[in-house]
Amino acid sequence: MTTATTYDFRLHALPTDVLADVRAHDVDAAGLPVEHLVAGGGEPLRCCLRDAQEGEQLILFAHTLDLPDGPYRETGPVFAHADSCAGPASTSTYPDDWRGRPQVLRAYDRRGRIHPATTMHDGTDPEAAIDAVLAEPGVVRVHSRNVLYGCYMFTVTRD
Repeated sequence: MTTATTYDFRLHALPTDVLADVRAHDVDAAGLPVEHLVAGGGEPLRCCLRDAQEGEQLILFAHTLDLPDGPYRETGPVFAHADSCAGPASTSTYPDDWRGRPQVLRAYDRRGRIHPATTMHDGTDPEAAIDAVLAEPGVVRVHSRNVLYGCYMFTVTRD
């Protein structure tokens, strides 16, 4: 008899209050107008942690990451649905659309500084890779990032 491995972490999409504010005011964290576009398909949506389907209405905007004030707190581009959506299908398992894709797992300590546990996974067992990084002493959060562009995808914390 085999049992499925369970992990004690939670995935965090962009906060709904941040998304609501950006959608309501059409201005991003950098004070710039939000860009409205129609999905070509495959854009990584940070609101529901899946790839966009062709024809969906999207917004592209600058988002400031949830880190303590300091030199590692950064602002970068993210895609989201133009209108509110149901959010991620799960916050305890890796997003199905992104399974199999290598990602950088950037670890942070409580001060918001990059932790040496930062690594890259090849996409074959992302839950185990995330679990291993979170198990390192001093790691309080992990940002999954696109390998090629370095863009923020989502945050992971211990459950």
